[in-house]
Amino acid sequence: MSIEKIKEQLHHRKQELEEAMSLLYKEKVSDDQVQDTGDQALSSSLEEIKISLHNNELDEYQMIMKALEMLDAGTYGVCTECGNPISEKRLMLFPNATRCLACQEALEEGRA
Repeated sequence: MSIEKIKEQLHHRKQELEEAMSLLYKEKVSDDQVQDTGDQALSSSLEEIKISLHNNELDEYQMIMKALEMLDAGTYGVCTECGNPISEKRLMLFPNATRCLACQEALEEGRA
């Protein structure tokens, strides 16, 4: 896969995330009417889900922005941890990857 194709993919996903985050931000969880405790609990749960979705989308958006910066800087496809090349297969599956598979697995094992 060419760098231009990856860049196009990243820009497309960036635009999707911007639209999704905009809609999520504008969406109201409740209708501002008086609520009983059950409705309040449901509204609270929905608000937490909305925040979680927003946070996940924001995290992905930030990773895409970093990948685009790396493309512009000429450092795309190089692991930020060890400096080795990131496999083309990994970049095709996760175009916003900034670590090689070995470093990513080590990071995730360290969190467990």
